[in-house]
Amino acid sequence: MTRLFPHPLLSLALVAVWLLLNSFSLGHLILGTVVATLAARAFAAVEPERVKLRRPMALVKLFFIVGADIIRSNIAVAVLILTRGRHGLRHSAFVEIPLRLRHPAPLSLLAMIVTATPGTAWVDYDEETGILLLHVFDMVDTADWKTLIRDRYEELLLESFP
Repeated sequence: MTRLFPHPLLSLALVAVWLLLNSFSLGHLILGTVVATLAARAFAAVEPERVKLRRPMALVKLFFIVGADIIRSNIAVAVLILTRGRHGLRHSAFVEIPLRLRHPAPLSLLAMIVTATPGTAWVDYDEETGILLLHVFDMVDTADWKTLIRDRYEELLLESFP
């Protein structure tokens, strides 16, 4: 049964949404079931492996740190935009940051953190060397960014995941 419906709750939810978006008829029920079954099987084919957490409380701590950093960064970017950068000689730049993370799960969390923080963008990651290329809107010192990413975010991610 799980081979035909690898994710039964997902399939059921997709059929329900299909029927809500279309008028109910036997044809739509059958078509929605076929589409939901194919979608659930496609999801099962690309589903990542389950990740075990070593210390989940480190992720809770990371959540609050990232939340504070996002608020701080929003204010800094807003000030930069409103003052047109008149408060100092700052510029945007790229910075290369060597990472110790190698597992896809914590790397994807780090990518979401960097992307969610205004003024930064994850540009590239080299799997072989472990170097992250980061674009920073308001670059003051590259060493500060390396320290921020490695000591503030990566350290907690390394604690959380085996």
